[in-house]
Amino acid sequence: MSFSLEDAERYLLSLELFGMRFGLDRMRRLMTALGHPERKFESIHVVGTNGKSSTVRMIAMILTAHGLRTGAYLSPHLSSFVERIRIDDADLDDAAFAAAVQRAAHAAELVDRSLGAGDRVTQFEALTAAAYWELATREVEVAVIEAGLGGRYDATNVIPSRVQVLTSVGLEHTRWLGPTIADIAGEKLDVVQPGGTLVLGYGLHPDAARVAQAVAAERGAVVVRAGLDPHVAVGALGTFQRRNFALARAAAEAYLGELDPAAVARAAAQVRVPGRLQIVDTEPLTLLDGAHNQDGMRALAESLPEIVAGHGLVVAVVSILDDKDAAGMLAALLPACDRLVLTSSQNPRALPPPTLQSLAGQLHGPPSETVRDPHAALRRARELAGVDGVVICTGSIYLVADLLAPAGRRRASML
Repeated sequence: MSFSLEDAERYLLSLELFGMRFGLDRMRRLMTALGHPERKFESIHVVGTNGKSSTVRMIAMILTAHGLRTGAYLSPHLSSFVERIRIDDADLDDAAFAAAVQRAAHAAELVDRSLGAGDRVTQFEALTAAAYWELATREVEVAVIEAGLGGRYDATNVIPSRVQVLTSVGLEHTRWLGPTIADIAGEKLDVVQPGGTLVLGYGLHPDAARVAQAVAAERGAVVVRAGLDPHVAVGALGTFQRRNFALARAAAEAYLGELDPAAVARAAAQVRVPGRLQIVDTEPLTLLDGAHNQDGMRALAESLPEIVAGHGLVVAVVSILDDKDAAGMLAALLPACDRLVLTSSQNPRALPPPTLQSLAGQLHGPPSETVRDPHAALRRARELAGVDGVVICTGSIYLVADLLAPAGRRRASML
């Protein structure tokens, strides 16, 4: 019996019970069971702390604008798993996604039988296998692949990519990737292929840049440093998106060799990134942004002045998970805000709103209040802002996902 979308999501969610496990052995076995789909298309591999999803979308749009049949694999998703696999700037349709997951589930069943006791294919491995299978089935010429966590042992790291992209490196996931910027950069940069081209984002931390140069020299890879200005108007809001597009342009040029300026301009004008300064209403101007760490919040705060110019009060709706540097994130955001509404999300790791309110008070933030339900928090923020104000909802991609979903409806996991 064929999987429906509900069957596919139910299968993927069932794998959450087995958690996250590093190592590429299971993924390599999956690729063998599927006939090595990862070798049937060329690829660009994108790693980094912030900006990966935006950069992946932008690279894919530039390549599509140049006439290439282009695929993309992203994570996490906001509303549905189908958002993670894209062909020529469109999410995979439900039926195709379900069929790909069913094929991967069959392969996973075979692989599980070959593994030791207590070991089995993880959710992200099954999803990545489904993506590679579908990208190969659709006969894409090139796929832009976003790493999930790190690089060295990430399930995506079985592709023979021609171009590798490092967006940024920050102190995140130190439990798995190491305690320093250099450690984390080393884990991410293990995706660099012998003789590949490594494209580095603008403003990369000096320690990460040193590791990048060392890894590239060791593997005979060419290093390209992206500029700051993309020289075209970018449709996605935010100064950070202009930097991301400049990086995407450099990556596309590293792959193609030469770019058509008109095609680049079309891609830049058309690009939108769900959940990143996404406008969902205009009176008041209401935006959703998934900044979920200190560097991401700094980038958001840097972008706000040009967005809020000419408007009234700026009211932020904020939820942050308990494994994040909430104080550092709030310190970056608060100077840009006139009022705060602290809330939660459906993720059980969301900090209690009163805890966020206490932190904001210690940081001498603006007047604040707590509203636990995110939809109610958004309504309250819009009341406070008035029709001439600005509401920005941020701090967690889970908050963004909750606000994009109908009130009261739980969404599928984003792991």
